[in-house]
Amino acid sequence: MAAPAVVPAASGGSSAPLSFATLAKLCVMMFLQFFIWGAWFELGFDYIPKLGFNGDWQLPLIFGAFNVGALVALFFSTQFADRKFAAEKFLAVSHLIGGAAILGLFFIRPNPDNPAEVNAAFWPFFGLMLLHSVFYVPTISITNSIAFNAFTNPEKQFGPVRVWGTIGWIAASWPFIFLLADWAKVPAMGEVGFTDWLGKALGTSLEGAAAMGMKRYIFAVAGVASLVLAGFSLMLPHTPPKPAAPGESLAWLKALKLLKNPAILVLFIVTFIDAAVHQSYFFWSFTFLGPKADGGAVDIPANWVGPVMKIGQIAEILTMFVLGWVLKTLGWRWTMILGVLGHAVRFAVFAFAPDQVPAILVNAIHGVCYAFFFATVYIFVDKNFPKDVRSSAQGLFNVLILGVGPFVANFLCGKLKGIFGIKFQVGDKPVDTVDYVMVFQFSMVAALIGAALLAVAFHPKKDTAPSA
Repeated sequence: MAAPAVVPAASGGSSAPLSFATLAKLCVMMFLQFFIWGAWFELGFDYIPKLGFNGDWQLPLIFGAFNVGALVALFFSTQFADRKFAAEKFLAVSHLIGGAAILGLFFIRPNPDNPAEVNAAFWPFFGLMLLHSVFYVPTISITNSIAFNAFTNPEKQFGPVRVWGTIGWIAASWPFIFLLADWAKVPAMGEVGFTDWLGKALGTSLEGAAAMGMKRYIFAVAGVASLVLAGFSLMLPHTPPKPAAPGESLAWLKALKLLKNPAILVLFIVTFIDAAVHQSYFFWSFTFLGPKADGGAVDIPANWVGPVMKIGQIAEILTMFVLGWVLKTLGWRWTMILGVLGHAVRFAVFAFAPDQVPAILVNAIHGVCYAFFFATVYIFVDKNFPKDVRSSAQGLFNVLILGVGPFVANFLCGKLKGIFGIKFQVGDKPVDTVDYVMVFQFSMVAALIGAALLAVAFHPKKDTAPSA
């Protein structure tokens, strides 16, 4: 996404140096944590809508389950779980239950001859997705808590550890290069040279019903990774429960009252808009970039769409290195404006230049979209909110980024899919798709509105960026 991460305000830690073994464990934890999410999230927006669920309320509820998990994370994991349980044990139980739930989705198979039959399985499908989400999303902040408790120098150690989460998200797409390859078209290795064999293996892709049958493995990959992390969590540094400080249980309410500040209110509104626009990228992009035979427009082989989308996360890593300099040079407002405008540029290219080269290259702008807006929002909250409500304020903004914004986007995109749905012929086969030029313009205009709001109305009193 890459995944927005709650930035904890406090570090725990011991005064002893951080051992290499502990550092390695924290990196593996972050890798697996975001590998699980990255395994199903992007491809899921292509696979799940083709199971026959209706777009009026069933699909929005299925995708909205993850957003419900964000609300649970705000109140359950911060107000109850981390005060009652050792974090590493809570992580193990959460990934055990969440992993079993998403693995269960693998066994709800589509009927390629009559996808509408899958509607009968909506409640089991939704129930398993909700169960996974409720247990998975809180672990995003729990893994941060474990890391910060172990760190001896959080400012220097968090970045190198957290980047392994982004690497995990990127790595999650690579198994599908081979799972979605059309091996029936690949000659036996002995028949051709290795180079020719590898080119064929990487250059073919399943389509239609055959691709649908393999795409469900997103849930198997995510489920197995979750169960691995459940076991691995018991090897992580012990992170004891943290008793609530006086008045801390109402800190989220105090943070909410800060919305009386006009600048904070504007930022809150724009965060909602940008989170919805960001979600619409995931809602449409995998299918849009994929084969025309599967309803796409750019016609990238299905096994390569995931890696193409992961270009954004690679760019994100690089962009984060210059974020400090950009903040110092441009300040909060213009850095955030550039981040929101990045979405407008990406959707403009998708709408008006849907060819392979521009559609692939523009994914690199994801680094600007994430780092210059979402990461900057987290830093802004940490720098400008009172210390006693900082963590709760991060949670409130995270609810917009992971919860409310995406939840609303799922419903709106589902409606647009119904309004702008079209059919076209691929050979002798009619294919369901959408008018991408129209639907992408909605996201583009929403991003422009968000950028305009920041330009006109976001004038924080403390407009000093961190030093580079």
